[in-house]
Amino acid sequence: MTDLDISHVLDDWVYEPGKAMVRKIIGKHDRELIQMRIDLGVLQMHAVGRPDGQRPHDMESLLDFHIEKLESHINEFDGDDSKYKLSEEECVALQQEAIQYHHRYICFFQLEAYEDVIQDADRNLDAIEMVEQYGPSDQMSWTLRQLSPQLLLMRTRAVSAISLNGENYDQAITDVQDGIEALQAFLKDHMPQEAADQNGELIALKHWLEEVSDSRPMSKREKLEKELNEAVQKEDYERAAEVRDAIKCLSAAD
Repeated sequence: MTDLDISHVLDDWVYEPGKAMVRKIIGKHDRELIQMRIDLGVLQMHAVGRPDGQRPHDMESLLDFHIEKLESHINEFDGDDSKYKLSEEECVALQQEAIQYHHRYICFFQLEAYEDVIQDADRNLDAIEMVEQYGPSDQMSWTLRQLSPQLLLMRTRAVSAISLNGENYDQAITDVQDGIEALQAFLKDHMPQEAADQNGELIALKHWLEEVSDSRPMSKREKLEKELNEAVQKEDYERAAEVRDAIKCLSAAD
């Protein structure tokens, strides 16, 4: 059937290798949709709720269903969750659902929808914890846990971007440092030190920390200290003395 052919969509939105191509559109019933162009077509997902638009067990997501189920179990057994278990099939379904959210928060980041990135990333952190705590095996939980490095990278970039947009440069630096620490803790627990040091997400965050630090406007004192160092390096001692006096005046004013 020719009406199922999406060639016209692909022809109007030509794929560019190496470029993240994401857009937001309004679909049927005025629903907000996100599209990601890939080499063989287009990934389309809902911007609100579960990315595929489904409502498993009439809940927003499978994770929400299992959280409610767990809470009922805990209430029934007086706060004891030791006998609550997820089956292998349930873990696989949660993993497949988490992949949907993984794709979406990457898209949200490209759209600079940073609050949405954080929401989906935190949601996947909850899914990882659920499978890790109640799944049948470490191997099963690792399938989901291995998403953690990119998840922590994207979440850290989003949190720090919000701080930067508010011109809160010190907070942005702290945000990135916190993200690096969280990623390093994960890598330490799951791989040899040499491999951890070469992790791509960790390297990317360290570079991002440098960029954020460089973007922070220098205070008057920092500008003077930089000028002092430059004067000393040039052996311009007269200028160095003047700058030292200016720094002393700032200290006295403080």
